[in-house]
Amino acid sequence: MIIQPVTPSRKTKPWVFYICLGILGVAVAVAVFADWAAPYDPSATDFSALYQQPTAEHWFGTDQLGRDLLSRVIHGARPSLLGAIALLAFATATGVLIGIVAAWRRGWVDTVLARLTDVMFAFPGLLFVVLVIAVFDRGPATAVIGMGLAFAPVIAKFTRAVALEELSRPYVDTYRLQGVGPIQLCTRYVLPNLMPTLLGYLVVLFGEGLLSLAALNFLGFGAQPPSSEWGLMVQEGRSGVIQGFVGPALIPGLAIAIVVVATNVVGVRLSDKLAVRT
Repeated sequence: MIIQPVTPSRKTKPWVFYICLGILGVAVAVAVFADWAAPYDPSATDFSALYQQPTAEHWFGTDQLGRDLLSRVIHGARPSLLGAIALLAFATATGVLIGIVAAWRRGWVDTVLARLTDVMFAFPGLLFVVLVIAVFDRGPATAVIGMGLAFAPVIAKFTRAVALEELSRPYVDTYRLQGVGPIQLCTRYVLPNLMPTLLGYLVVLFGEGLLSLAALNFLGFGAQPPSSEWGLMVQEGRSGVIQGFVGPALIPGLAIAIVVVATNVVGVRLSDKLAVRT
């Protein structure tokens, strides 16, 4: 599971970038204003309208419990996006710290941290989740922490690579001669200079994080019913596929795919623009 992002072509047309950016904007707006945008309560059941096809009343149809799919997809945007943001925040804080410390200290510290990240990288992300579940039980926080541990080594390796280049620049030696301490130098000067390079990479990883969390929720390690998280919706809707009702599984699956592809396109284009600027 994970972790290398699938990189879109660098020759992406500008209009494709803006369309993808618009898709992400809509997804964020839907997540923020879900309570007002959803026509129905996402948990409200109607046993007289099970597996209803799309109608004027239910634009996307209903699921196995008669719940409005459009409302559930809209409300599901919030836990899906927030989960990916929390995962990436945890992984970034851990990975950037390890990467900068390794690049700054070098020597045996760099070697130890490199071996540590190699060991973490060798384990599947699902294994970290299983270990966390053994301690904290299943739930959204478990999935975020477990997958955050899986993403952290990748971010650490990337951060170390760009930090080594940044630390070789003349201004670093200048600040050292002026008596600026390592913590102040890294936090006030080195890290801000790394952020443009990291930002595009992290945007692409956001899509990977969303997809990975959806997979964990599908397997039952993360969000639990009656949550409308997209991965959990796919899991709940798969029973209907056997009966010929593909909507409950297909619609949230399409939402995941569209957001992940849009994120990859925006992330790669953003990293290109920031790289040119810096």
